Amino acid sequence: MTQQVPSTEPSLTGVRNLRDLGGLPTEDGRRVRQGVLFRSGHLAYATTEDGVFLASLGLHTVFDFRNAADRKLEGPDVELPGVRNVNLPLSDPAEGAEFWKMVRDGDLDQLRGILADGKGATRMTGSYRAIIKERTAEHSRVLHALAEDSVPALMHCSAGKDRAGLSIAVTLLALGVEREAVVEDYLKSNATHRRYKVRRSSTAASAYSPEVMELLSPLFDARAEYLTAAFDVVDETWGGVDAYLEKGLRLTPGTRERLRGRLLD
Repeated sequence: MTQQVPSTEPSLTGVRNLRDLGGLPTEDGRRVRQGVLFRSGHLAYATTEDGVFLASLGLHTVFDFRNAADRKLEGPDVELPGVRNVNLPLSDPAEGAEFWKMVRDGDLDQLRGILADGKGATRMTGSYRAIIKERTAEHSRVLHALAEDSVPALMHCSAGKDRAGLSIAVTLLALGVEREAVVEDYLKSNATHRRYKVRRSSTAASAYSPEVMELLSPLFDARAEYLTAAFDVVDETWGGVDAYLEKGLRLTPGTRERLRGRLLD
């Protein structure tokens, strides 16, 4: 694995999975600049102390990829002085609403019905593929914003793993970061202190039994196979990253150079 520049990771109370993408290597020997691109879970539960730290990052824009259902469940992000918050849903509010209600409220038999025998992982792989194929306008908007003025930027969804993970991956590919390094960073979301806290309606011990948690694990894991499925869509649909950026995301060579100039050392 490629060695990355070590950085001090903050210990926040109400925000999970926050990290600086600085230090990730590009294929031409450059690195992502420190302090310009961050990823995290949602900011709705940020404490006052968390807010002070987030404000110290000097952010220009926070990209929130949650949909209306997520924001209703978790709440809006805390407001950071002088920081623009752009809500850009990467999944339809109605998409999977009943599914996620079942995740929170369903009993063991119901969970087996929707998640057992690989159905959970299959759903996640399909979701990753769909977001890359169908959400080109949203990803184009993010990259153009970063190229123009929206740096430093923080990207998040609910857990900071899937929708934010894909948007970060697209950004890193546009910067020329090695795919191996993109996957390596993505898998860091599996660390215990970074993982999204599974919340179910029942407080009974059976609601969090080993079998229940095993059934839910595909939904809350960062798995290399998910990101690989997204890369496969890029290759299958557009024939590679350069064509994906140019034809799918309408990123001109000039805009891509401005993006690299803003985010790379």
